[in-house]
Amino acid sequence: MTIKRPLLSALFIGILGTSTAFGADGILLQQPLAPGSSYCHMKFPAIREDTLNWQQPVVKNSNSGDIVDFYGPCSESPGGADQADVQRSTHQAHHNMNYDG
Repeated sequence: MTIKRPLLSALFIGILGTSTAFGADGILLQQPLAPGSSYCHMKFPAIREDTLNWQQPVVKNSNSGDIVDFYGPCSESPGGADQADVQRSTHQAHHNMNYDG
């Protein structure tokens, strides 16, 4: 019995260590389009809809499948004001298409 506990702990730590496939800022992919370019192709989780109007919006879990495929400045922040504005506008447009007659 005492052998199982350390083995399970090691397995759990190993899973945690490999499940983080993105940076601390939530970016899944950041690839400059040319060497030394400040223009990037990026992928990151979308912002949670219920936090779009918050001062500091919260991005969704990367496992949610709601991923933004972004082309623009490499300095773009997944939870920044620019992304909140774009995603709020997109969310409103989808809502209008689905619920307005």
